[in-house]
Amino acid sequence: MKTGIFYFSGTGNSLWAARLLAKELPEAQISNISYTVQFAPSYSYERIGVVFPVYMFGLPLIVRSFLEKLLTSSQTYIFAVATYGGLAGNALPQAARILARRGLKLSAGFLLKMPGNYTPLYEALTLPEQESLFDIARARIGEIGRLIKEGRVVKPFGIPLSGWLFEGVYRLGSSRIPQADKNFWADEKCDGCGICQKVCPVYNIRLFGGKPAWQHSCQQCLACLHWCPQEAIQYKKSTVGRKRYRNPHVQLKDFIVL
Repeated sequence: MKTGIFYFSGTGNSLWAARLLAKELPEAQISNISYTVQFAPSYSYERIGVVFPVYMFGLPLIVRSFLEKLLTSSQTYIFAVATYGGLAGNALPQAARILARRGLKLSAGFLLKMPGNYTPLYEALTLPEQESLFDIARARIGEIGRLIKEGRVVKPFGIPLSGWLFEGVYRLGSSRIPQADKNFWADEKCDGCGICQKVCPVYNIRLFGGKPAWQHSCQQCLACLHWCPQEAIQYKKSTVGRKRYRNPHVQLKDFIVL
């Protein structure tokens, strides 16, 4: 049974999860949402999966856009895997509602705890702490793969009271995400290598005089901050001196946007 797995990833967690899940599913193909969202995505896969991180207790804007454009049969088995570092929020119920408005059904929704990457609020976990989460995630992905192969229906339950709170925060904050890049800046360590521009999944960074300038269509994936080899990119003052995070099982070349 052919499966299309579409992922969005800034620092590697969702890409890593998508790759491991693809190994569990025969005839699975992986695609980057950053590319496919530019078109009206129409697919004839028997199963379609979406793997993405949780941002602001909900869906990344680019993932929301992908789901709003998705064209496929109403009989397609659609599943979602949300990776999260802090709280899973309302991401899976949001995905289910968007698909329902299009006459589609989210057949199964799964959560996957991973190391967080939101350095503006906290420092990266130690490597042993990260590996502990990866070990748990590997086992969980194996279980997710089994449930998908069996065609199981796994309802993406939300928590009634906190769900309203998460949804409120998301609605208030998500519209401000594209402009939040005004808080990025490059310190004196920046050598103009341009990696930040190359890893941005929405082409939001340009170089002027060898320095990055953000163009206000940000996703808050923090790829620019975490992939900078000089750790020169900062967000406000809170990231200065804080340990960065990149999933150690992916490489820079996986994120270079063509």
